[in-house]
Amino acid sequence: MSGIYIHIPFCKQACHYCDFHFSTSLKKKEELIGALILEIELRKKEFENITVETIYFGGGTPSLLSAKELKQIIDAVYKNYKVSNNPEITLEANPDDLIQANEKGALRAPETSGDRQSNSVFKSYKAIGINRLSIGIQSFFEKDLKLMNRAHNANEAKACLEAATKYFDNISVDLIYGIPGTSTKEWEENIAIALGFGVNHISSYALTVEPKTALAAFIAKGIIDAVDDDLAEQQFHILIDTLVAHNFVHYELSNFGKEGYFSRNNSAYWQGKPYIGIGPSAHSFDGKQRGWNVRNNSKYIKAIETNELPLEIEKLTKTDQYNEYVMTGLRTVWGVSIEKVRTEFGATFENYILEHSQKYIKEQLLYIEDGTLLVTKKGKFLSDGIASDLFKINIA
Repeated sequence: MSGIYIHIPFCKQACHYCDFHFSTSLKKKEELIGALILEIELRKKEFENITVETIYFGGGTPSLLSAKELKQIIDAVYKNYKVSNNPEITLEANPDDLIQANEKGALRAPETSGDRQSNSVFKSYKAIGINRLSIGIQSFFEKDLKLMNRAHNANEAKACLEAATKYFDNISVDLIYGIPGTSTKEWEENIAIALGFGVNHISSYALTVEPKTALAAFIAKGIIDAVDDDLAEQQFHILIDTLVAHNFVHYELSNFGKEGYFSRNNSAYWQGKPYIGIGPSAHSFDGKQRGWNVRNNSKYIKAIETNELPLEIEKLTKTDQYNEYVMTGLRTVWGVSIEKVRTEFGATFENYILEHSQKYIKEQLLYIEDGTLLVTKKGKFLSDGIASDLFKINIA
């Protein structure tokens, strides 16, 4: 199994917490789409003997592209790669884009049709093969959305899900916890509202203060309160308990899905499957090496138009591969297989992980079951830190 990630580097405005690559200017949109299609063609040899199982539009804000523009890119994938009969095709989307596009479609619908949804943007998405939506709600509270500088408001968040669920059952909602000023009660209400729409997948992240973001500057100046880690951890455990009680599986640190609704694209990442990243700043991985495109739209377009790949490559050592396996494995329900560590990396690595995991096992943060190292419920909030402690090694 393998996937294609396509980075759409455009946003209406900058969220205060975001450090992803994007531009708020759409002037180069047509050129960028052309470059994406050309890169897909230029890199087809990488996937010559591999079947593409997932196509993921991330960003940025992919919902700023029209269904027609998205179809051009999807068609290019089918033209240049072997694609499975039932691929998962995901579109990351913002509520305001979906609502506005849907309203335009309804207004264009013939008055005699009696169906103002006949030109629904959701029907257009389904028609071009998109079968999964990942909607960036983040919060249903106006004050939270303003603090984060989101482009949508609370009413649009709800209206979007009400419309989307009429056409899609494979919908993921993004929620953020640990927002300064958001009480535990409000966090519980956020979860309840999302569940009320019958969504089958929720991705939820702690608000992270990244360097050089507006959020970091506001906190440094005292304009916004600092993130309370203890409150964030409390809200994280509320999230787990609530979603598990509603038959969601906590299959990755930040992801919860009902059976049959796990993200196939992201699950492949976490299980070390190969993937190819298309677009500026997009990353690729083939199991032995990692690559990433230049983080600049103009430089990306210029290089691609001259048939050059603006790609940096890092060959992963055995230690690098081990570290990546530990980091991703401990975030998931699949854990870290001790047998895999032994067979793929050798006895030295096996002895290392068994020895260094002992203190966490004694603290009931890790446990071993059927030869697999897993994180306990108590240890989940700390899993990235635990993993880094296990992979900071110096083995040739």
